[in-house]
Amino acid sequence: MIDAAMRECELGRIAQDRSVRIGHFERGQAFGEQAVAADDQSAAAHFGLFCNLGELMRIDGEVTMTSVMGFSRMMRELDRTLELAPDHLDALSAKGTFLVRLPVLLGGDTDKGERLLHYVIQRAPRAVNARLSLAKSLCSRGHHRDAIALAAEALHIARMQQREDLIPEATRVVAQLRVNGDKIN
Repeated sequence: MIDAAMRECELGRIAQDRSVRIGHFERGQAFGEQAVAADDQSAAAHFGLFCNLGELMRIDGEVTMTSVMGFSRMMRELDRTLELAPDHLDALSAKGTFLVRLPVLLGGDTDKGERLLHYVIQRAPRAVNARLSLAKSLCSRGHHRDAIALAAEALHIARMQQREDLIPEATRVVAQLRVNGDKIN
């Protein structure tokens, strides 16, 4: 069930059609819920559920009461993953990403988030998402050259790994950071 949850999350990220994406993430959520019910002590099960809940929330990017409640549930799954496996690199990357993106009032902490992302990159030299999140954070803090280099490295890694679920986002981030960098220069 855990593998199925993660596979649905990956397939949903690749899919172009909104309804197909939702279908993958909903199936992945169901697999994740089954995996958690079967073994609440499994960090991988909680992370599989987190992955699909998070992607479902990102579909439209709208903030609604349902998405606020969904956000709380998603964060509980992420926190449970880290409680069970404090060195779970994908979960640490996700946590770092939330810390750099969220405002302080909602628990954001840019410095802590960037430290987590650096840690993930150090421990997992092929970590694409951590590089992209760190690049965005660095750019927002005025470190455009470092951000562009990090994002370009993430795109290169995603292409080398043939990660069809990550290449489009990495391409967008590199392009956006270059535009932002050109505005400053």
